[in-house]
Amino acid sequence: MDPQKAFAGLPEGLRKELLEAFGQILRNFRERRWEPAELNGGKLCEVVSSILRGRVDGKMPARAAKPKNMLEACQALEQVDAKKAPRAVRVQIPRMLSALYEVRNNRGVGHVGGDVDPNLMDARMVVETAKWVMADLVRVFHDLDTVEAARVVETLVERTVPTVWEIGGKRRVLPRGLTKKNETLLLLYSVNHPVQDTELLDWVEYAGIGEYRRDVLRPQHKSRLIEYDEKTGDVSISPTGIAYVEEKLPLVN
Repeated sequence: MDPQKAFAGLPEGLRKELLEAFGQILRNFRERRWEPAELNGGKLCEVVSSILRGRVDGKMPARAAKPKNMLEACQALEQVDAKKAPRAVRVQIPRMLSALYEVRNNRGVGHVGGDVDPNLMDARMVVETAKWVMADLVRVFHDLDTVEAARVVETLVERTVPTVWEIGGKRRVLPRGLTKKNETLLLLYSVNHPVQDTELLDWVEYAGIGEYRRDVLRPQHKSRLIEYDEKTGDVSISPTGIAYVEEKLPLVN
C-alpha cells in the first residue's frame, strides 16, 4: 500500500494534522530535542482521539479538536457498544493515548512542576508508542495484519538527516572525521529503501568494492547493524543499526 494513501479515508485537514504531528515527533527525536518530541505526542493524541470519536459516531470531523479532558474522552470510548466499533477503536488505542498524554502532561514536559525532566527514555517511549498507534490505525482502517501495517508506517518515516547532503543523485556525509563504517550507517539511515553496495561505495568514496565489502559491509552485517545480500548487492540498515545511529551519531550538523 502507498503510505500516503494509508489514511485517504480521512478528511484532508484531519489527515494532514495526523501526518504532521507524527512527522514532528520523529524529526524532533532525531535531532535529540526531547521536549518538543514529547509535546508533539500530545498533539498526536488529540488528532487520533478525534479520529476515533469520528469512527464511533460515523462522521469524521474536518479538523481535530482538543478534548476538555483527554483521560475522560478515552474512557468514554470504552463505554461505546461493541457493535459500533472494534475493540482497538474503543479500548486498545484509547488506552495507549492515555499513557502518551500522561507523559505530555505530568513528566516535566507540558508545564512547570513535572517530576521528570525531558529525556531520551521518555522521548523514546513517545516515538515507539506513536508508531504503534499509527500502525494500529492503518490496521483497523485498512484491514491489514500487524506486520503489514507496521511496514506502511515505516515507509511514512521521513528520516531527515541534516548531516547528510543530497547532490546530483549522490549523498555525502558532511561532518568530517567519522569512520567509513559510521558514514555508511548514516547514509543508510537517511533513506527508506535498500541501497546497492556499489552506490554506497561511491557515496563514501572508498578505495574499492572488494575492500569496502571486507572492511565495512561484512563486519556490519555480522554485527547485525545492516543486512547485506552479496548476491543482489542490496544493503539495508537494521533496527539495531537505527538505534545505534540515533544514540551514537550526529543527526544534526
